[in-house]
Amino acid sequence: MHTKETLAAVAPGTPSGTRLTPKMASVVERMARAGHPPLDRQTPDEAKASYEKGAGVLEVPKPELARIEDLTIAARDGYAMPVRLYAPSSAVLPVLIYFHGGGFTVGNIRTHDTLCRVLSAKSGCAVMSIDYRLAPAHKFPTASNDAWDAFQFIAKQGASLGLDPSRLAVGGDSAGGTLAAVCAILARDAGLPLSLQMLIYPGTTAHQDTASHLRHVDGPLLTKAMIDFFFSQYVNTPADRDDWRFAPLLADDVDGVAPAWIGLAECDPVVDEGIAYADKLRAVGVQVDLEIYRGVIHEFIKMGRAIPEALQAQDDAARALREALQP
Repeated sequence: MHTKETLAAVAPGTPSGTRLTPKMASVVERMARAGHPPLDRQTPDEAKASYEKGAGVLEVPKPELARIEDLTIAARDGYAMPVRLYAPSSAVLPVLIYFHGGGFTVGNIRTHDTLCRVLSAKSGCAVMSIDYRLAPAHKFPTASNDAWDAFQFIAKQGASLGLDPSRLAVGGDSAGGTLAAVCAILARDAGLPLSLQMLIYPGTTAHQDTASHLRHVDGPLLTKAMIDFFFSQYVNTPADRDDWRFAPLLADDVDGVAPAWIGLAECDPVVDEGIAYADKLRAVGVQVDLEIYRGVIHEFIKMGRAIPEALQAQDDAARALREALQP
C-alpha cells in the first residue's frame, strides 16, 4: 500500500486536503472529463442503467471459471431471487455469499460479475452473488430481508448445490457491506456457522455526519447528493435510519459475530464509519483485519485495470477468504 508521503497532488474537482495516488487522480480526472450526469441527477431507472453501463470500464479481464450457474432462491414472500454461482472447480467448495454495492438502488449481479469471478478464482472458493431487490420499488427492509433469506438458504441447503455450508463467509461492498454485516449478526443469533464477514467500504451509520462525510461532500465519485439520493429511494421514513439493519453501528450487541476482514478507501465518505465498525467489533473481542488503502476512492476495488490498490485489495480479500474457509 502507498504511504501518504507518496501520494499525488490534489486532483481537479477533488476536495481540499484529499490526496489521491497519481493513477487514482488520473481516473478521477478522466471521469470528470467524460461529463456523464451524476446518478443523483437521473431517475432511479436511468441511474440503474447508467451504473450498469459504466460498471466494467476499469475492471480486469473476466477470469474463466469451471462453473458459473444462474439460479434462484425463494424469498420469504415467494419472490424468486436471482443468484449466480461461481466456482473454480466442480469440487465441494466453501462459499462466499456476496452482496453487490449500489446504495440499495443501483447495481446487480452483472455489475459485480468480474469482481465475483476474481474473488472465486483467487480464493479457490465458490462465490454466490445475490440479486436482492432494489429501491425505490422495494424499500427498507426488503434488501435486508432478501439478503438474510438467501443466506439462510445457502447455510441450510447449500449442500444441494454442491457447496460446503459448514465453511461459509459473507461479504459485500458499500451497501452490500451493510447487508453482509447485518447477516453476520443474524447468523450469530440463529446459531448458523459463519467463518468470516468480508466488508468492503461498508455503510454502517444512521446519519452521514462523520468527519469523512463532511470532508468528501463533493466526492470524488461518491458525493453527499448521491448518498442522499440513494437513501431517499430506500428508506420509508427517517425512522428507518435508526434501525440497526440500516446502520449496523446501532446494533445493541455484536459480541460473538464472525471475524471480519474490512477493506476501506482512504478518500471515501464512508471510511470513518468503516473504522468505527471495526472498533465496535474489536471492543467486544471480535477478530478484525482492517486494511485502509491509501489515496483511493469509493468503488476502487472494481478498478483493477487502472488502480494497483484494487489488485492489492482483491488479493488481500481472497487471502482472508482462503485463510478463513480452507481446511
